[in-house]
Amino acid sequence: MKNVKQLFKPLVFLPVLCMLFFACSDKLEENDGQLAADDLDFTNMDDMVLPLYGAYSATYSRGWEDPLLLGVRGDDVNAGGLGDQPLFAETDLFNYDNGFWMFNQVWNNFYSDIAVIINTSETIERYKEFATGDDIARADQYIAETKVLSGYQHLNMSKLWGDIFIIKTTDFQTEVNNGVDTKEEVMQYISDLMDEAIPFLPDARPNERTDIPGGVTKYTALAIKALANLEMENYQGVADATGQIISSNKFSLFGDFYELFKKPGELSNESLFELQFSDYNQASGTVNNHLYAPFGPSSWTPVVATASGGWGFYEPSVKYIKFMLDRGETIRLQTSVLFTPDGITQITSDPAYATLPSFVSNVTPDGDVFNNYPRAKYASGKHYLPSNQLTTGRNDYGSSKNFIVIRYPEILLMYAEALTRGASGSVMTADQAVNMVRGRVNMPLLSGVTSQQVMDEKFAELAMEWGIRYFDMIRLNEYDELSYDGRTFTANKELLPYPQAQLDLLPLESN
Repeated sequence: MKNVKQLFKPLVFLPVLCMLFFACSDKLEENDGQLAADDLDFTNMDDMVLPLYGAYSATYSRGWEDPLLLGVRGDDVNAGGLGDQPLFAETDLFNYDNGFWMFNQVWNNFYSDIAVIINTSETIERYKEFATGDDIARADQYIAETKVLSGYQHLNMSKLWGDIFIIKTTDFQTEVNNGVDTKEEVMQYISDLMDEAIPFLPDARPNERTDIPGGVTKYTALAIKALANLEMENYQGVADATGQIISSNKFSLFGDFYELFKKPGELSNESLFELQFSDYNQASGTVNNHLYAPFGPSSWTPVVATASGGWGFYEPSVKYIKFMLDRGETIRLQTSVLFTPDGITQITSDPAYATLPSFVSNVTPDGDVFNNYPRAKYASGKHYLPSNQLTTGRNDYGSSKNFIVIRYPEILLMYAEALTRGASGSVMTADQAVNMVRGRVNMPLLSGVTSQQVMDEKFAELAMEWGIRYFDMIRLNEYDELSYDGRTFTANKELLPYPQAQLDLLPLESN
C-alpha cells in the first residue's frame, strides 16, 4: 500500500506529475494510460480536456473501503458480524485501532486523488497560457471543476479525521510541512473554494452536460458548499446554498424510489453528483466498475444464475428497520433493506413486530432470493443491482452500477433543517421541502415540521448513504442515538485516529 509520504516525496523533485488520462467515452473511462505533462503540446486546445478526464477518473475510482468506512459507525448500518475483518467490526463498535489497514488505505485513497486533481488544475493552467477566445473560458471551467472535485475529497477526509492537510498546489512537501488545518478551517476552505468555482461552472444539471456527461456543475458546487456549512453549523449558509439549487427549478425527484438506485435511475434529474461506471454493454472487454462485493450477500439465488454474490460487510441495522416499520414505511423500507430468512426471524422474535407487512420478504421485487449467510442478516438495497439488470456476460455483483453521491432530497432536507434551526429562506417552506420528499414514497404530509422531524426524514430517506446519518448525529451531539445495541458512544469517538503509518511519516500529532 502507498502512503502519503511516499506519494508526495517524488513529486517535490519532479517538475510535473505523471498524469493518468482516459480517452473520451460515454463514461469517461474506456481507455487509460500514463502521459507525462512534458509530452503535451499546450498549444493544442483540443487536448486540454484530457487531464480533466484524469481528475474525474481519480474521483470515480473509489476504493471499496471508502464508503464503508465513512458509513459504518452510523446507527443505520452495522458491519458484518463474522469474517476476516475484525477491526472493521470493532470500528463499528467505536473501538479504533490506528494500525488497522483500512484507516491508512482510505487516507491514501483520498490524498492520492487530491494529488491527481491538483496536478490537473496546474496542467490546465499551462494550457490557458496559450489559450485565446472561448478556450480561455473553457480552461476556467475545467479549473473550476477540479476545485469541486478537490473540495469533495477534502470534505470526506475532514469528516473522518477532523484536522487534515489542505492541499492547494503540487508543492506537496511545503503543504505537508505547513501542518494540518482545523476541521473548521478545512470546511471554510471548501466553502470558499466552491465560491471561487461557481461563476465558471455550467448552469445545468449534471445530466444536461454534453461535453462531459454527468460532470459537475454549478449546483454540485453549491451542494458541496452546503455540506461544508452544515458541518460548521452555519445554517444560514446552508439555507442560502440549498435555496439557490431549489430556486433553479432544474431538479426533481425520480418517480420510482426503488429504481432510482438501479440502472433506470442513473443520472436522473435528482442527481447532483454521481460516480459513473460502465461495462459498455459488452459481455467482455474493457470494464470500469466500483467493487460492490462488500455490500452483497455471500449466499443468494439470483434470477440470473451466473450472477456473483458478495462479502456481507455492510448491513442495515435492526434499529433502522424497526424505525421504518414504526413509521409505516413501505417503498423506502423495501428498497433500502434486503432481508434474509434469519433477518425476518430476528425481527419477528420481538413480540412488537411479530406480524410484518406482506412486502417484507427475502425475495426482491426483481425475484432475486437472499439466503441466509454467516456475516449478516440483511443487506443494503441501495447498493444492490438486480441480477436481471446485469449486462449479459458480466456477473460481478453490481457490475456497471453507478454510485450516487449527492441527490436532491438531501438538498431539500438540508434546507428544511436549516430553516427549523433559525435560518431564513424564501424559495419554499420547511413543510414544503419535507413533503416533497415524503410525497414520492406515499407518506402522509406533515404540517409545522420540527428539527426532529427533519432529522427523522433524513434517517428514513438517506440511510446507508455515505455516512450521512453518522455525521448528522455527531454534529448534533446526539450520542444517545449512536449508543444502541450495546454500544456506548462518547465525544472522543467522533473522529478516527490518524493512521499509525501516517504518524510515523508525517508531521501529525495523535488525535
